[in-house]
Amino acid sequence: MRTIVVLAALLVLLSTASPAMTDPAGAAAADSAQARATLTVRSSPYARILFDGRGYALYAFSKDTRGRSACSGACARAWPPYLASGTLRAGKGIDASLLSTIRRADGTRQVTYAGRPLYYYVGDTKRGEVSCQNVFEYGGLWLVVRASGRVVR
Repeated sequence: MRTIVVLAALLVLLSTASPAMTDPAGAAAADSAQARATLTVRSSPYARILFDGRGYALYAFSKDTRGRSACSGACARAWPPYLASGTLRAGKGIDASLLSTIRRADGTRQVTYAGRPLYYYVGDTKRGEVSCQNVFEYGGLWLVVRASGRVVR
């Protein structure tokens, strides 16, 4: 009987769970403002690079100009912007003076580092995964970023 009650509770929980809880790619793109406002540096196959507070890799877009995003529409669906609605937090290895935000056309605040707007890649479905480094899409290169603010080529 106890097993049935536990299973029923689990089914109710799963049926009411948000897509971000059941879809890792959705979790990378739709997380709490608190986790999204934290930037850290972690090891990767491409050296020590930027990650969000949950461990998802962040990318810069070569088509962006300093302080302005060139990625919207279909581009932003494939490369969701790293957004913040609260206070930014500089985690381990981050130079707080390089951390800022820009205002996107839709009014949201996108996190920048060394003036570069930051993005997720929807194909990175696991923490620590970097699956689209140095790839040309939407008119520019997508590159991971070092703690110095320079991109990895």
